[in-house]
Amino acid sequence: MAKALKCNLCDNHATVHLTQILNNKIHKVDLCESCAQQKGVTDPNGFSLADLLIKSTGGEEAGADQALKCPTCGYTRRNFSKSGRLGCPDCYDYFKDTIDSILANMHKGTTHCGKVPVNARAHISLREEVSRLEEELKKAVDAERYEDAAQYRDRIQEVRKARDQNE
Repeated sequence: MAKALKCNLCDNHATVHLTQILNNKIHKVDLCESCAQQKGVTDPNGFSLADLLIKSTGGEEAGADQALKCPTCGYTRRNFSKSGRLGCPDCYDYFKDTIDSILANMHKGTTHCGKVPVNARAHISLREEVSRLEEELKKAVDAERYEDAAQYRDRIQEVRKARDQNE
């Protein structure tokens, strides 16, 4: 049996399910009947999903906040609200709080915890191995176990060589 979805804005049962595709990416919002009407989803003139997401995080509250501009491209939160897009890579840092609050409403968190590409797993694993070996090397040197330290040094060089060949 399918799990009942909850409204993204309150804890009621979601009966309205919206999907918008922007730049070949799917964005979904689930709303209860009451929230859907409050946000104007039933308006025949249509609405912007990005605008809905901004409103759901309290983004329309302060005019001064809307006037903040990215120092690199001049993009404002209002621009983001209208288009659902940011102006430049620096906008991600400048509007971090806004983006985090939107993501927190859309997902279970703001940190990626999902899959890692297969080719990246090996690289991460080798990097972690180097870090672990470097810690062991430091401990061996501090304890004046120089034979062990030499073995750790040699192993670090082997792992780094393997990592460089995988890149």
